[in-house]
Amino acid sequence: MGIALAADGTLYVADTDNHTIRRVTPAGVVTTLAGAAGAKGSNDGQGGAARFNHPVGIAVAADGMLYITDADNHTIRKVTPAGEVTTLAGQVGRKGGADGAGRTAAFYTPHGIAVGSDGTVYVSDTENHTLRRISAAGEVGTLAGAAGQKGSTDGSGSAARFFHPAGLALDATGTLYVADNGNHTVRKVLPAGTVTTLAGQPGRSGSADGPASAARFDWPNGVSVDAQGVVYVTDCANATVRRISPAGEVSTLAGRVHGWGYQDGAGPDARFEVPLGIAVEASGATVFVTDAKNQLIRCIR
Repeated sequence: MGIALAADGTLYVADTDNHTIRRVTPAGVVTTLAGAAGAKGSNDGQGGAARFNHPVGIAVAADGMLYITDADNHTIRKVTPAGEVTTLAGQVGRKGGADGAGRTAAFYTPHGIAVGSDGTVYVSDTENHTLRRISAAGEVGTLAGAAGQKGSTDGSGSAARFFHPAGLALDATGTLYVADNGNHTVRKVLPAGTVTTLAGQPGRSGSADGPASAARFDWPNGVSVDAQGVVYVTDCANATVRRISPAGEVSTLAGRVHGWGYQDGAGPDARFEVPLGIAVEASGATVFVTDAKNQLIRCIR
């Protein structure tokens, strides 16, 4: 599901149903960094001794540290470049929305994750319908939304509402972009927690390109942003990859609406089968997509 791109061009993948974290070199060589294929669990430890339970989101910090949403363990994990796994926040098997320090906090099937230059980790706490924030000291707080209260309201902090928020991306200014999956929208969250709808309309699924409010998505899942402020979205149920310009214009980068399958090609000639995760180079030159049901990592250049 999740995919993240390091500064050296290495890709990291949350291989969800294998319960592993994989690494892909720029030359395409794949290794397993942590976890053991087919062996779910929650153990901290080194490399193949560690265990995950459906890891979904993945983010890489400037120092090479990886942060993982371990969805079915309801925890946030941390993986060093050498593959040492520890639990950063949450408690295995304990669902909830409690804020607090490290393992005293609770999550409910977290999906998206992003990490800031100051070490702050941001999490889309999907079944709580909230966005959470973990300080560099390990203190967990709720940035926006209210636990257990789904909706689509724009607003500040706890006044805002989400509906199964999924993928997260963070730009250089500290602004978050959220694939608000159940609302069929892409949301924007300022560092202070003010939430607005960037594109799409709540409750109205579709595939229309065009200006932000006129555009439509169908269960968007992954989101990424390049250095120019262009936002990229895996529009899961449409089987397409979309792009939102800084001016708010939505266009389809690759794939054809409901054109399920596998096919390489330019723009609408390409085919995907449940595109989920997405990562983009800072220049925007290459976009990487986890094409889930095809069991592939795809690139768009």
